[in-house]
Amino acid sequence: MKGKLIIFEGVEGCGKTTQMQLCDQWLQSLNIPTLMTRQPGGTELGSHIRHLLLNKTDNQPIADRTELLLYAADRSQHVEQLLKPNLLLGKLILSDRYIYSMIAYQGYGRGLDTSLIEQLNTIATEGLESDLTFWLDVDPEVGLNRKRGDGDIFDRIEQEKIDFHHRVQAGYTALATSEPHIIIRIDGSLTREAVQENIQEVLKNKLQSWGYITM
Repeated sequence: MKGKLIIFEGVEGCGKTTQMQLCDQWLQSLNIPTLMTRQPGGTELGSHIRHLLLNKTDNQPIADRTELLLYAADRSQHVEQLLKPNLLLGKLILSDRYIYSMIAYQGYGRGLDTSLIEQLNTIATEGLESDLTFWLDVDPEVGLNRKRGDGDIFDRIEQEKIDFHHRVQAGYTALATSEPHIIIRIDGSLTREAVQENIQEVLKNKLQSWGYITM
């Protein structure tokens, strides 16, 4: 059985990483082979790229197009080294971000050409699409306040002005509207338990149709 690629998307502080981890624990309890990963990162090369992208340097800011190409490079390595081999092994891959992040952040957030971004995504992924994408929908200010409350140190992206984060959120809204068959909106403002319950409800039906479980 070929594996499936499940993506968790959303603005900063939406809870996607936590929900992905909870989802992984649940899937393991069902004896379903899983792999958790993230973008940028997930590979040795990707870890270096992640450091370049998220660490702020005031004297040498990263140009928007450079940022875009670094994300594309990370994605290309990630697909080739990690995603494809593990999908062939039949694993259920849970990824913290994928192609929609680049459209939302670099397209809507930075104002770069979305058609160019889509071309880069196609090159980087060789057409590998997600089987399911969860969009945890949270107001950007709520998400950033969550991170402040947790005492997290803001990275370069999180330190952007609030207008940037609102543009990113608008991007996710537009994407979810245009691709409702792939992107599932989950209300991320609910409690952690309620969000996970909603995610599992969607996944149960998918797992049955994919042949991982019987009801």
